[in-house]
Amino acid sequence: MDIFDKIKTSKGGPLGQYKSIAHGYFAFPKLEGEIGPRMKFRGKEVLNWSLNNYLGLANHPEVRKVDTEATEKYGLAYPMGARMMSGQTTFHEELEQQLAQFVKKEDAFLCNYGYQAMISILDSLLNRNDVVVYDSESHACIIDGLRLHMGKRLVYPHNNIERLEHQLKRAKQITQHTGGGILVVTEGVYGMAGDLGKLKDIVELKKKYNFRLLIDDAHGFGTMGPNGAGTDEHFGVSEEVDIYFATFAKAMAGIGAFVASTQEVVDYLRYNMRSQIFAKSLPLPMVIGAMKRLELLKTQPQLRQKLWTIVKALQNGLKEKGLDIGKTESPVTPVYLKGTPIEAGNVVFELREKYNIFCSIVIYPVVPKDVIMLRLIPTAVHTLEDVQYTINAFEEINNNLKAGRYSKESIPFFSIPT
Repeated sequence: MDIFDKIKTSKGGPLGQYKSIAHGYFAFPKLEGEIGPRMKFRGKEVLNWSLNNYLGLANHPEVRKVDTEATEKYGLAYPMGARMMSGQTTFHEELEQQLAQFVKKEDAFLCNYGYQAMISILDSLLNRNDVVVYDSESHACIIDGLRLHMGKRLVYPHNNIERLEHQLKRAKQITQHTGGGILVVTEGVYGMAGDLGKLKDIVELKKKYNFRLLIDDAHGFGTMGPNGAGTDEHFGVSEEVDIYFATFAKAMAGIGAFVASTQEVVDYLRYNMRSQIFAKSLPLPMVIGAMKRLELLKTQPQLRQKLWTIVKALQNGLKEKGLDIGKTESPVTPVYLKGTPIEAGNVVFELREKYNIFCSIVIYPVVPKDVIMLRLIPTAVHTLEDVQYTINAFEEINNNLKAGRYSKESIPFFSIPT
């Protein structure tokens, strides 16, 4: 059998099967212009709710200035090589110290990308004698990292603490035979539904089951907690989180990630994370730019306050109109509708073409077959006028959907011009 034969028979996979009608519009769309609430989509201005730019730092004048100056001074190549070999700089070390101090850990290790870093963290920490217990709605990077684990993997239903304890009992029995340890993995903020990991309940189990806790706080870093230091700060359990991980791709509007823990653990990861040992160092302009972003995150709390003003107005307004936003407790704002894939396509088509609103759509297999999820990402640079316009549009869309207006193939996205 030719290895490519399965590609021909798979119809493109769960998402790729929609390529002929989705590419360039629903999948791989092009948003153009300066990053912000108003951007161009297919040559037309749209109100954009689909960017991970929580604090509005992407086009903050101080950020743009530092990014530009650092690029002019160092270029995008420096430093060349992996950090272990020739890519280490004082700036990389300084950013790590600042991050560790901010999240109240002894040390931090800077990583190139969040996805590859999480995979490599899990690969480094776990051996075949260890047991990992993880939430069923963990991000794809966690799942992919766990696929490398040669030992036992035990999953518990999302945020179900009773089932988590059941799996911890199993893990304890297994490790009594293997001599390994137990790692629990959860997220701070779940990026699709916006609900929070039950960190307080999880840390309560640590004394009883003697495990270590790793949290992926990609959406919580910069948005949650009194100082924006994350979901563990929000719950007041920072000291009980053994390994804290976050990315710059959300609140920091940049590239990169970091993992923070004790000096001993971070040193171990620094010398054992294959994705960093064998990868080129993060370019210096991105490191220097990240320091400016972190500075603004710490010194301009009004950015986070403005974000939450927009979040509350949007979420409360949607709920008042009878729209289902699930159990979100974070800026992530899902809107759940009932409908078929055809109706989902027509809903998004009308939002973009009639109302000039751009947001992300999520359908099966990410959500159940009869569910349409529209995900809105509020930012500090949206306005209350943007919020009200969007609430009114979603109310009309929901009414049209209930009336059956989107059930026909004749409105549609099926004839979208290329």
